[in-house]
Amino acid sequence: MPDSSEGIVPAEAITNKKGIVPIKVIPTGPVSPAHKRDAALAYAKGQILAFIDDDAYPARDWLKQAVKNFSDPTIAAVGGPAVTPSADSLRQKAGGCVYSSLLVSGGFIYRYLPKKTRYVDDYPSCNFLVRRSIFEQLGGFNTEFWPGEDTKLCLKITKDLGKEIIYDPAVLVFHHRRPLFIPHLKQIANYALHRGYFVKRYPQTSLKLPYFVPTLFILALIAGAALSLYSQLFRAIYFFCLILYLSLVFIFSISKELRLIPLVFPGIILTHLAYGFYFSKGLLTKKLRDE
Repeated sequence: MPDSSEGIVPAEAITNKKGIVPIKVIPTGPVSPAHKRDAALAYAKGQILAFIDDDAYPARDWLKQAVKNFSDPTIAAVGGPAVTPSADSLRQKAGGCVYSSLLVSGGFIYRYLPKKTRYVDDYPSCNFLVRRSIFEQLGGFNTEFWPGEDTKLCLKITKDLGKEIIYDPAVLVFHHRRPLFIPHLKQIANYALHRGYFVKRYPQTSLKLPYFVPTLFILALIAGAALSLYSQLFRAIYFFCLILYLSLVFIFSISKELRLIPLVFPGIILTHLAYGFYFSKGLLTKKLRDE
């Protein structure tokens, strides 16, 4: 197999001892990603279904590491980190740094960097493996949601069936990022819109304080600015908090690759603002177009 500094092989170069591993491409037409993944029930022959995005590629031992977890019959699905490739462009790597920042992902940082093994109740389908029997029992993703099809499936696995989903840091894929700024922020807005809507639709996994923090941040910015107009004390407190926030953002923007700092610093701030605004929009939306 070709050498790689990250221990991976591009999909088109995957080989085994006998030669090229056969890959079958099945056209689905203009349907949602969830419907494309549901096609696995009709065509896949294995007992474990592995899902990965079209802008991601697996580590060399991705499947081998994942399969180990299924020796436990209580485990219905497995997820792992989606790390930004080192070969990505500067703006893509900046987007990856934003996602992997504690100031952005908080307790969900394990989705972007390898962290300790844990049970999870919601996991992205860009790196997700599930027992065929479970997937078949639930009728697949069976939804028009995108993103969010994975939230619905995970909820069914953990709440309806009472099964476990485990996160294993060794089940690694490399995920190309949307470059800063516009493509990245459009993706953030879409994530936030659906998560805000899911607070009402699927509160079991979406009604969590961390998802509300960016919206609360925007409200605090507006309220603080208004109060500072009427009180010198509030003005001093407001600017102190603002300076503290910007200082924290700068600290968490520091990277070994110094060229990333001028991108990551505003990227974190704009991500907070975009997520906060569209999350609140999702909260106020009666019904999303893709439901």
